[in-house]
Amino acid sequence: MTATQRPTEIARDVLAIESAALTRLHDELPADFDAVVHLLLGVSGRVIVSGMGKSGHVAAKIAATMASTGTPAQYVHPGEASHGDLGMITAVDAVILISNSGETRELADIIGHTRRFAIPMVAITRKPDSTLARQADHVLPLPDAPEACAIGMAPTTSTTCTMALGDALAVALMRLRGFDRDSYLAFHPGGTLGAQLLRVSAVMHKGDDLPVVAESTPMGDTLLEMTAKGFGVAAVVEGGRLLGVITDGDLRRNLDNLLGRTAGEVATRNPRTIAPDALLTEALGIMNASKISLLFAVDADGRLQGLVHIHDALRAGVA
Repeated sequence: MTATQRPTEIARDVLAIESAALTRLHDELPADFDAVVHLLLGVSGRVIVSGMGKSGHVAAKIAATMASTGTPAQYVHPGEASHGDLGMITAVDAVILISNSGETRELADIIGHTRRFAIPMVAITRKPDSTLARQADHVLPLPDAPEACAIGMAPTTSTTCTMALGDALAVALMRLRGFDRDSYLAFHPGGTLGAQLLRVSAVMHKGDDLPVVAESTPMGDTLLEMTAKGFGVAAVVEGGRLLGVITDGDLRRNLDNLLGRTAGEVATRNPRTIAPDALLTEALGIMNASKISLLFAVDADGRLQGLVHIHDALRAGVA
């Protein structure tokens, strides 16, 4: 890199260096990787992740990723650990320590704590012959690749590789635990991620809130039910099964002698429906594509379970 390079050229240089290191990490995946994954799977406590400086920021991210994907984990700052937070690391935990050089002084007390109480310890380092690596039960060595910064010293390539290795551990644990979309939703109830994974059953109206009439219900009584429940529709139900729906459009198409008819005579048969366990995003997609504002939810036998309105989806954050 030179001072005369354009920013885009510098960016491509950085990405090329880091990409090459990630390729090496892929091709030279640490021999202890499988053993570390099985160790962490068997931990009855938490995975404690720690590092100093930039490695500490990466450690916090790895712990957060693990915790959100089914592996209880916590970041412990090495400085705070030396002043009482060692009590957060128990005999039923496992520890991952991150140090590019493997000689980070601030990790000494955590290293000593794990050795004193026989707590499994994994080292992530670029130096497999370092003090940290020699003390560890398992070592996940990083590629001996150059940093991408102009002076070759600022943590760039090394932190990128550490982050990727942490993701590989988290995803391997996630898959082996059978952590699925429903499990993910349990840990992400808020924000866009939670909204995207919500089921129709989580927001649908049900029970006495539903506008329900029988086939033989006179349209006068049907209009009262539609007005009382406030959705502008009625479900025509017999034996618990949804036979049809009555909308404002059906009312307009049957204005002639409307009050002399029954709900079954006015209803639109075989309406669009949704399963209660379908994703709310799927329901919104059907409503948008069909230019309708609500869907009735039915089970596999066609029995009415609930009603979801487009406003329910929007309130839940599905846009």
